[in-house]
Amino acid sequence: MSELAERFETHDPGEKQVAEKIRCDACPVMCYIADGRTGACDRYGNAGGRIVRMDPLTILDHAAESGGTIVPFVAEGEAWDGELVNTGRRFVTAIGAGTTYPDYKPAPFIVSQQVEGVDLVTVVTEGIFSYCGVKVKIDTDRHIGPETAIVRSQGEAIGHVTTGEYGSQMLSLGGVHHLTGGSKAEGRATCDALLNLCNRKPVELTIDGGATIIVEAGKPPVIDGKQEHRMRVGCGSATIGMFATQWRGLVDEVVVVDDHITGVVSEHQAGKVLGWQDTGIKIIGRRSTPGRYFKVSEPGLGWGGTSISDPLSILGEWNAKKGARPSLSMLMVSTTGEQYAYYELDDELKPVEKPFPERLQKSVNLIEDNCEPALCTVLFIGGAGGSLRAGVTENPVNLTRSVQGLTTYVTVGGAPVYVWPGGGITLMVDVTRVPEGAFGYVPTPALVAPIEFTLRRDDYVRLGGYEAEIRSVEDIVAKGGEYLNPRHGTGAPSDNPWPPLAQLRRAASNGAG
Repeated sequence: MSELAERFETHDPGEKQVAEKIRCDACPVMCYIADGRTGACDRYGNAGGRIVRMDPLTILDHAAESGGTIVPFVAEGEAWDGELVNTGRRFVTAIGAGTTYPDYKPAPFIVSQQVEGVDLVTVVTEGIFSYCGVKVKIDTDRHIGPETAIVRSQGEAIGHVTTGEYGSQMLSLGGVHHLTGGSKAEGRATCDALLNLCNRKPVELTIDGGATIIVEAGKPPVIDGKQEHRMRVGCGSATIGMFATQWRGLVDEVVVVDDHITGVVSEHQAGKVLGWQDTGIKIIGRRSTPGRYFKVSEPGLGWGGTSISDPLSILGEWNAKKGARPSLSMLMVSTTGEQYAYYELDDELKPVEKPFPERLQKSVNLIEDNCEPALCTVLFIGGAGGSLRAGVTENPVNLTRSVQGLTTYVTVGGAPVYVWPGGGITLMVDVTRVPEGAFGYVPTPALVAPIEFTLRRDDYVRLGGYEAEIRSVEDIVAKGGEYLNPRHGTGAPSDNPWPPLAQLRRAASNGAG
């Protein structure tokens, strides 16, 4: 049983209150917590009869210039170590902020700061997301399972294989149906896997009819016990187009083996432009345009994401009338350059493998050099619903319209997000751009994710915001909030923009006054 599942089992939100316990109302579970203990989520605890948010409120300092160094602070007024000083580009994130639950109350922190003469407000809260999941991009040509195949964690269904992308396999995991629509075990396993993936921890997944994979954001995937090192440079046809000039005059024929589009240089337009001679080769597969073949093999773990281990198996009889001749030379290579072989036709026009010539090694190395490192990319996707929005404004639809109208800039732990067009606030964020440990959970089950909304103060007041709750950054650093947790300062990831300035510039580009 996982640590998360054990917490589900050992905390009963329905247990009767006893004298030494107090009730936490930070989520729908409403745990009764004894003094010195934490609730089921480990996020809130009882400290001397008060509910306290156990993790510190995280405040990011942004370097004035990209790549600059920031000295973190502990609390306002304390001396800084070293010679550098606070840049003043602080951003109060929702990490450790607490939630708006129950949702009649304002967000835990509504922060004001002035940027280039403009008053901005950032509304900060930890959102409870039942409607959430992750999209996982796995850089590999290897067959991990058929499209729509069930993906499992701890034996429970948590998602499915979705449509593949260029050089990558894709998974869609989580969602409300897996979190709440199945058995308790399914919901727990889904929540556990999503939490670990979002917090950049490795998760082992099994795919029905396919592979066992270990996924960790920002790390290479491990497929059936083998770590991937690179993603393909392109499909077989694209590889021909990129490197045909490297092979001209060195070899008579080149076949780039690929599960999707296998390329043949003598037939390909790139070869024709370069004056390549016909070779009489025959590829067993479905011919598309000249030099491009589909379905040369089923998907698999072999050459170029196919199921073949012998590349000659995709070749038919050579045709002497169309250029085949004894001693004709041929290079066969995969789209990553990991597999390659050299052949020459014998007197009966049969390809015979020969020692790999030094003259072709440079071109194979060039294919490898052009392959990017294989990585797992994890995108958190969540819908910011009405209850969360009620902590921002008394009229929640105004926030939705403000976000969709680009008046409000949304971040997750200070990281920029992509907001889907259409109704609602459905956002995606790369978890590697969010500070570590930013995601939590509640055993309903649901994920807890930090979310911040930044906009001009006058716009915030117009959309019905809680003007009386607005506080300065300095006041928040000095006094904290209702959950009594400490404040923690750290340097912002160097590739994330400072959200207040990003919002100001976006507003200016949209013609805002």
